[in-house]
Amino acid sequence: MTAISRPEQLALQAHDEENCNTSGNPSLNDIIDARMSRRGIFKAAFGTAGTAVLSTVSLAACGGGDDTPAPVPAVPDPRATRLGFTAVAKNKLDAVTVAAGYTATVIYALGDPLAASTPAYKNDGTDTDFDNRAGDHHDGMEYFPLNAGGTARDVNGNERGLLVMNHEALTDQFLHAGGVSARPRPAAESDKEVPAHGVSVVEVRKSAAGRFEYQQSSGFNRRITPLTPMQINGAARGNALMKTRYSATGTDCRGTINNCGTGYTPWGTFLTGEENWAGYFTRAATDDAARGGPTASSVISLNRNGRAQGAASRHGWETSGTDDKYARWNISQTALDASGDYRNELNTFGYMVEVDPYDKNVAIRKRTTLGRFAHESGVFGKVNAGKPLAVYMGDDSRGEYIYKFVSSANWSEADAAPANRITTGDKYLDSGKLYVARFSADGTGQWIELSMANGALAAATNYKFADNGDVAMNSRLAGDAVGATRMDRPEWCAVNPVNGEIYYTLTNNANRKLEPAGAPSAQQGLDAANPRSYLDAPTATTAAQNVNGHILRMRELNSEPAATAFTWDVYLFGAQADADPSLVNLSSLSTDQDFSSPDGLWFSPKTGLCFIQTDDGAYTDVTNCMMLIGRPGQVGDGTTPTLSYTKADGSKVEVKTRVGAKPTADTLRRFLVGPVDCEITGCTETPDGKAVFINIQHPGESISKANVADPAKYLSHWPANAGYGAGGASTARPRSATIVVTKNDGGLIGS
Repeated sequence: MTAISRPEQLALQAHDEENCNTSGNPSLNDIIDARMSRRGIFKAAFGTAGTAVLSTVSLAACGGGDDTPAPVPAVPDPRATRLGFTAVAKNKLDAVTVAAGYTATVIYALGDPLAASTPAYKNDGTDTDFDNRAGDHHDGMEYFPLNAGGTARDVNGNERGLLVMNHEALTDQFLHAGGVSARPRPAAESDKEVPAHGVSVVEVRKSAAGRFEYQQSSGFNRRITPLTPMQINGAARGNALMKTRYSATGTDCRGTINNCGTGYTPWGTFLTGEENWAGYFTRAATDDAARGGPTASSVISLNRNGRAQGAASRHGWETSGTDDKYARWNISQTALDASGDYRNELNTFGYMVEVDPYDKNVAIRKRTTLGRFAHESGVFGKVNAGKPLAVYMGDDSRGEYIYKFVSSANWSEADAAPANRITTGDKYLDSGKLYVARFSADGTGQWIELSMANGALAAATNYKFADNGDVAMNSRLAGDAVGATRMDRPEWCAVNPVNGEIYYTLTNNANRKLEPAGAPSAQQGLDAANPRSYLDAPTATTAAQNVNGHILRMRELNSEPAATAFTWDVYLFGAQADADPSLVNLSSLSTDQDFSSPDGLWFSPKTGLCFIQTDDGAYTDVTNCMMLIGRPGQVGDGTTPTLSYTKADGSKVEVKTRVGAKPTADTLRRFLVGPVDCEITGCTETPDGKAVFINIQHPGESISKANVADPAKYLSHWPANAGYGAGGASTARPRSATIVVTKNDGGLIGS
């Protein structure tokens, strides 16, 4: 294992790692301390970080009682138990490397035109009209099948369909001929950058040669951008905190931004999650005073959601002119009431957003009852007639929470093919209960309701909630108030179609400490669900660090979507294969399986295979980002080791955690490696499981303005070097793009 410097560690995923949670919620160490002290096995004192050792204790040896959850009945998987491909070796090639016997083909890239009248993409920084082109940073994605005539939805449409994908962010230097201009930003640059965010709906179809191609002139094609009109639905609709100069009633808003993970509803619509939206806005250095000072509710909310006064916006769009489309990015309070400025504009972002890909004429909905935070994906639990629906979500910032929503309405099979899809969403997503997770050290957990019916919210002293709309808009503050467990950046979630268990990627956390500084603190102590720490001692750079992240899985009590209790364990710990197995490589990963920073996560409905996609920050000296395919077991199939940290003063901190069965060569393998400086993300498939679509995000994104004019300084030239689009193999600017992977013999992917 190559040692990683402390500055490099702290720089990992910097754009995602916000420290907004200083709630002081108790660490699970407090629970562990109480439990293990009673049993005489916990001896700890806090001091300077030193070394770490791991002692393994089998589940049967935990002593029973309240340390061991009740066993989970086995759910047999009727599908094949072996993976049917040879693992791909790690590499740093500027190419997509896929398993032998498979073919990966580029089909849709940044700038590709979505209308017959839009010219081909020149890829030299002079292109415009991004309202009619593919956006940047392809991310979460879903496939919506069409019938053979391309006129309507067909759940068995394998030859023709709609790809609906998020465009999360920008490699902005490459969007402009000479890179990004200084502030104040030229209007022409802002007008290009804004619509390069959002969502694409694009038709793909098999050609006569049997290859998928995108259809430039399809009537279904469209872009949804940060300026697209939308409707606010659910608990926060019409709330006073939603009123802006654009919508004095608080019922309408404009656009969606920083879209990351996705969801596919049981009635055939698309959910897109708004992730790191706060950074696009700014407010004046004197704004706290204008709002009533640091104890004013709006100031507390803004700070908790990542917008301190005086913080610069990410792109400076508010500096491009006085037009309303620029003014909205400055959320300072300047008018007599909210209808005269954009003080509440931030409150209109941070939600799961529902789109009907098949119908351009219905209003897009922001589903506020599902909560507001840095949304990744929104994934439905197993659907059962006559029972409510559950939607699982994560908040991707350091020390944030895991959530679920449970619908008030019980599922009706008639709604699987409704006459009106978007109003079916009104039925299931606008009314229900939002919960946040609290993990216990014994492998159990609770879902805690976030509503005014919860006395902890009504009694909260730091922030006074006015109503359930306020709770929905300030889900993080509500989670603080009820003592939710702070997690290591919950990214995507996915549900195993075989047994209904829920998986979450916890991508990494540079802020776990053996002894958090200050109280309350943005730093988090160790706990059973997040048991690996950054250690401060210079000699401990390789010991038990969570630069690699882990994947958590959960099982609802009695497999009920409305359950308020669950069991959990750690499915996999990310690690390098040659890392110390007693300190870092806790899942005993081999060179064909090792990975870092799990990010995207998706289960194939057809095969039940789990696709793990990475956004590596700690492993870039060995390999580019990758995708693995796994055949997971179930909660409780492993052991319960104890991580024992020995400090310089000789004292110990012991953290016991439940770990899933270690993978074998038959249950986890590397399937694909991406080009240089990329992220692998956005996985979906045709209904027959024979074509998988994958997004390659921001290849070669590390570029400075000074080097934009010198192709020799580019880290990547993909996908032009694979023969796609304008530019030479050694001169083209890199582009985010969608690939389709098929098996050469026409079989199921991964089997």
